[in-house]
Amino acid sequence: MTAQHKRTEETGTHVKILAAAASLFRSRGYEATTLRGIAAECGLKAGSIYYHFSSKDEILAEVLDFGIKELHRNVREAVGALPAGASRCDAIAAATRRHLECMLEFGDFTATNIRVFSQAPVEIQKRALVARREYEAYWKSLFTDARDAGEIRGDIDLSIARLFLFGGMSWTLEWYRDGGLDARELADLYTGILLRGIAN
Repeated sequence: MTAQHKRTEETGTHVKILAAAASLFRSRGYEATTLRGIAAECGLKAGSIYYHFSSKDEILAEVLDFGIKELHRNVREAVGALPAGASRCDAIAAATRRHLECMLEFGDFTATNIRVFSQAPVEIQKRALVARREYEAYWKSLFTDARDAGEIRGDIDLSIARLFLFGGMSWTLEWYRDGGLDARELADLYTGILLRGIAN
């Protein structure tokens, strides 16, 4: 095996472990997920995990990190791809679509961020908060820009509006099943209710 093939195989195993861990963290929580269980989930011997990670906490930290950073990167790209002249509300809609698509695409990783963050050791929470706060700041800027452009009423509490939207999107992980509305259609419904309301 060449050095390049070895590195590729190691990277593939690393990612496989993270995916298996995310699935178990999502379904079992932090305490009930063990290194032995993660190894079994991805078809490895328990001792093989230590070649890639030193502890369960290190795995959880990477799972949390991947989940939020992938969301942030994808959402920024989606907003950045909007045509010139797109409104600030268009940016919120594009961000919502991509956020929801990624939540469903990386479901175990994003669900772990939602369900397991509060169960994680304090040091892991502190590490994860850096990326979380960066992503939160990005969304705050989207809503603030829309208000400053006169596209959102000035008397609206933007923090509540943002939390309202995120609460709806996060709950999607609990009830969404393939075969119904796709992520884009769901996102359009969420932003339609948020930006236009439901009253006549």
